[in-house]
Formats: sequence, structure tokens, C-alpha cells
Amino acid sequence: MDRLIYTAMTGASQALEQQDVVANNLANASTTGFRAQLAAFRDAPLAFGDGTTINTDTTRTFVLSSTPGADFSPGPISQTGNPLDVAIEGPGWLSVQTPDGNEAYTRAGNLHVDQNGQLVTPNNLQVIGTGGPISVPPGADVTIGKDGTVSALIPGNPPTAIATIDQLKLVNPDPATLQRGNDGLFRTADGQPADADPTVQVASGALEGSNVNSVAAMVAMITNARQFQMQTKLLQTADQNDQSANQLLQFS
Repeated sequence: MDRLIYTAMTGASQALEQQDVVANNLANASTTGFRAQLAAFRDAPLAFGDGTTINTDTTRTFVLSSTPGADFSPGPISQTGNPLDVAIEGPGWLSVQTPDGNEAYTRAGNLHVDQNGQLVTPNNLQVIGTGGPISVPPGADVTIGKDGTVSALIPGNPPTAIATIDQLKLVNPDPATLQRGNDGLFRTADGQPADADPTVQVASGALEGSNVNSVAAMVAMITNARQFQMQTKLLQTADQNDQSANQLLQFS
């Protein structure tokens, strides 16, 4: 009896967790540069022991939710005309500085200049260049080249006076070495900054949309809900079987 309970109970619990993943993906279907999170089920035998040895009972299996990572397929690119908007063309990432001073990576290229003259993301994270966070002269007209070169033209100066102030640090680490944080940013598994990759290019005046398939996400939500109902039905069946067994024992 408890074999059925182990499977049904943990299956229902993990169905709810997977539903959270799908719901988060669906909520970010319109988030710039968002990468869908992947999730799957796996079974694991029950482990027990006395603290020194661990044994497994293959007749009693419970369910775990495994998260293999993120979907790194590109999202759709749309033109915005904003010179501070950039979209990564193909694989690659923008480098940003997190509040703790470490480096993280994002595909969200809807940038702006804050009140301190820093080039930042929508979450006010400083964008990293070749020499650290990128500063923009006050009132300057900023343009970003295909290779990530950030140029500025001071108001009143002729177009020939445009000057290069820095270059976006564009990286392209192996996706297998990246981990998603709770803030939606990606970081290297070892915590070390990735090297700049000169082959990564950006499209200026454009943004990359989320790669979440809204229809597939909604279908997955329905599937998870039905799986949860099925698991709770199994728990009810186990309870009914237990009651029937007790009645038979009483008759005997």
C-alpha cells in the first residue's frame, strides 16, 4: 500500500513544482531576452539506512522534479528604432554587474542611461565594457555599433566629433557551464567571469523577445493540472483500499 502512496504523494508534489516553472515561463512570455526554463520528472528509489550505510528499496519509488537547464534557442527580434536597444544576433550574452559586484549575463538589451550617467539594464544593473561599467557623458547622443562599440556625440559638436567611449563586453560561454539565478540572470558555474568573444555581434535599435511558446506553455499547464488530479485520485484509491483491507481483517 505504501508503495502506491510514495509514488502518488511525491508525484502530486512535483507536479505542483513543475507547474510553478511553467507558470513562470508563461508570465515572462513578453519579457525581453527571457530564456524559458526546462523541467522534467525522474524517479528515485527510496533510500534508508542507519547513518553509516545507505540502502535502496527499489520496490518503493518516489518522484523528483529535475531541471536540466534553460532553453537557449533565440527569440524573435523586432526593430524599435531606439539607439540604446540592442539584440544579440545568434549565441552570446551581454555582461552586467550585479549588486554584489560580480558579473552576470543577460539577453535583455533594452538599455538606458541612468541619472548617474551609467549605461544600465531595465533593472538598473550596470552594463560592463572593456574597462568595467560604462559611463556616458552628460547629454550625449549614444550609438552602439554592431561589434558593441559605444560611441557618444556631445550636443553642439559636429557629427565628425563622435568619439568611442567603450565597448560592450559580449561573451559566449558554453551553455552547459551557465546556471540561472533566482534573479533571472545567468552566471558561470565556477563563478569566474567569462572571456569576451569578438565574434558576438549585436543589432542596434532592436530587441530580442522571449523564446517562450505561449501555446505550448498553456498546454503544459493543463497537462500538469491533470497529472496532479490523477495523483490525488491515486491517493484516494489507496485510502479506500486501506479501509477495505481493515474491514476484511475485522471480519476475520
